[in-house]
Amino acid sequence: MIGRKPSLFATIAAAAALAVTAGAAQAETRITYKSAKSTSSYYQMAVQVAEAVQKATDRALSVTVEESQGSVQNVKEAAVREGAYVFTTPPVLIKLAKGNTKMFEDGQDYGDIRALFPIPSLTMHYVVRADADVESFQDLTGKDFIIGKGSFGAREAAKNFEQFGAEPDLVDVELNAAVPALKNGQVAGFATAGSYPAPNVVEAAAGTDIKLLSMSEEQVETTGRTRLVIPAGTYPGVERDTVTTSLPVGAYTTTAMDEETAYQLTKAYWESKPKMAETARWWAGVSPEMLAMMAGPLHPGALRYYEEAGTPVADGLK
Repeated sequence: MIGRKPSLFATIAAAAALAVTAGAAQAETRITYKSAKSTSSYYQMAVQVAEAVQKATDRALSVTVEESQGSVQNVKEAAVREGAYVFTTPPVLIKLAKGNTKMFEDGQDYGDIRALFPIPSLTMHYVVRADADVESFQDLTGKDFIIGKGSFGAREAAKNFEQFGAEPDLVDVELNAAVPALKNGQVAGFATAGSYPAPNVVEAAAGTDIKLLSMSEEQVETTGRTRLVIPAGTYPGVERDTVTTSLPVGAYTTTAMDEETAYQLTKAYWESKPKMAETARWWAGVSPEMLAMMAGPLHPGALRYYEEAGTPVADGLK
């Protein structure tokens, strides 16, 4: 049996459908979003941003989240990665990289790094059992306490203890052992750095009465960090505001990202943020004012969005 030849209409329709499909594939821009360890809150944030951006742009921007060992690695890769590479880091590391100082004395050129938008800050938490008889940092002296190893939180806690005259007995274990040790009464508490509400603090507060140590204004000033207040009720049983310190964190890219992609990414992020805050409270603490704490300059595409949105931009970011 001889089959029919396809009609001219069917042929044209098939060709048109193929062209639309090909056009859609070509229109999709792939972005790599380098964040943090998969167990961290910042990795969760990256996944939330990726999903929100893809939804807001109807997948015109396709975002793939990559695990990282930390902010230093993220910045170092910016010197060698091609295409639309986005990464998160505290602004202070951007400044060090562009000056080729400390951990960035590697001969790489970091001059092409550009800022996009702020994300939730690294917030210091000092968690203690409610029955540990600890009301202040000085009360930690002589008590077993966990700060972990090698992380920003561990370094900052050790520095704060020295600044505040506190001398706890630091237990030499990784931070992932902190919650079980606190719940079992093996330690008085632990320090951790993460955006609030921090998952490990939420876990600690589940079924165990905890307190968060609050800094005095003098102590905050001594740290040289940004003052931040964790609102009362953020964690079960903690019914008062907690004064602590934070380290700003932002999302950055390089000049390898084209202007339109940076514009659409930044626009999608800010327009999606209120919705993200409904399911993850740490987004509620991010505001356009935090842009001032980022290391510049902004990517031209991001700058275009901020100018259209009427967001004040400091001269140092332009």
